[in-house]
Parts: sequence; structure tokens; C-alpha cells
Amino acid sequence: MCYSIAGSYRLWTAKLYSTFVEKGYYKYIFQGLGNTIRITIGALAIGVFIGFAIAVLKYFIDGQKKRTVAGCIGTFVIDFYVTVVRGIPVVVLLLIFYLVIFPSSGGISVAILTFGINSGAYMAELVRSGLNSVDPGQAEAGYSLGLNRSQTMMRIIAPQALRNILPGVGNEFIALLKETSVAGYVAVVDLTRAGTMIRNNTYDAFNPLMLVALVYLAMVVLLTHLLSRLEKKMKHERD
Repeated sequence: MCYSIAGSYRLWTAKLYSTFVEKGYYKYIFQGLGNTIRITIGALAIGVFIGFAIAVLKYFIDGQKKRTVAGCIGTFVIDFYVTVVRGIPVVVLLLIFYLVIFPSSGGISVAILTFGINSGAYMAELVRSGLNSVDPGQAEAGYSLGLNRSQTMMRIIAPQALRNILPGVGNEFIALLKETSVAGYVAVVDLTRAGTMIRNNTYDAFNPLMLVALVYLAMVVLLTHLLSRLEKKMKHERD
């Protein structure tokens, strides 16, 4: 029994060494990891920008005493965008952008834009809930100090809302990181695609796919740990 286990272990380590060291396929993993991080960070930046812009615009529209035609149109456009983007699977959205809307563009650029737009729809609802969670009396206090609506938003409401939604933004970051695993559909060598390429070239499914899974797991655990520390720090500051 022990000899069998030892023999299997030696065969596994030999296969692992042959796949990633002798044949140099570790380069695929690093290339895929780099592209995954690039897509995730770029998409998060776009998503945060879109989310904040839409949420603030919706906040001002809802705060109007009398709804204007522009306000009605703005509300319709925002609701349409959020509904459509959240209702379409991200992989289908990715294929539409890559094959239909931007057929001559690079895969990484399209992936960043697609994931960013997709994230923006979820981020908009997250930020909107954060803005609405701020006591309306805070806005009234800003107006009493002579601040206009924009100044009140930037100096009083937004900082409080940001503190409330930071954990949610962190969770969106983690979700976005895992969603990018479908970027290989548009010829992007992301981390998942790198594992698949190694599997196709070596006919070894276990080692590359398990390594990809472990890399994703390590990144998620690290981000979760950092997010947990951030939440504790924010809770301590509130107390």
C-alpha cells in the first residue's frame, strides 16, 4: 500500500515537473494570470465609474420636487441599461461585443469593456443603496450651511455612502475576478484559457486545471482576507 502511494506520488511529481518546468508551460500560467488581473482591474475601474455616475444621476432625479421630461428620459435609460445588462449572461454579452459590436478589436480590450459595463449595472444598484442609506437630514444640514446639491453630495453624502458600500465593492471585485474566467471565449489567454491550452498540448487534465483552481482560490482568499480587515477597520473607526 505504502509503495503504491509512493510510486503514484513520484509519477505525479514527475508529470508535474515535465509539464510546467521541462516543457515551459508555466509561462502560460503567468501570461494568463497577468491578463486576468489586467481585465479584472480595468473592468472594475469602468464599473465603479459607471456605477457612481448612474447612481448619483438617479439620486438627483429622484430628489427633484417636480419630475421633468429630461428626468423621465434619464430614469428610463438608466432602468433600461440596468435591466438589460443584468438580464443577459455575461458570456453572451461578451460574445455580442466581440463578434457583433467590435469585431475588429482586440480580445482583452473588448473583455475589459464588456466586464466593466456588466459590473457597472450591479455597481449602480450598490452605490444607489449606499446613497439612500445616508440620513436625509445630512443633506438638509449641507443645504443649511449654504452648500448646493453638488457640493452636498461631494462633501457630505458621498463620503458616508462610500464607507457603507466599500465591503460591497470588495465583494464585486471578487465576483468580477471569477467572472473573467469566460474571457477565453473571445480568444483571450486568461488564467482559465491557459490551463485549457496546457491540457490540450499535454493531454494532462489534472495538473493544469488543479493549478488554475488553486491560483483562483489563493487570489480569492487573499482578497477576502483584505476585505475582512478593511471591514474591521471601518467598524473600529465608527465605534
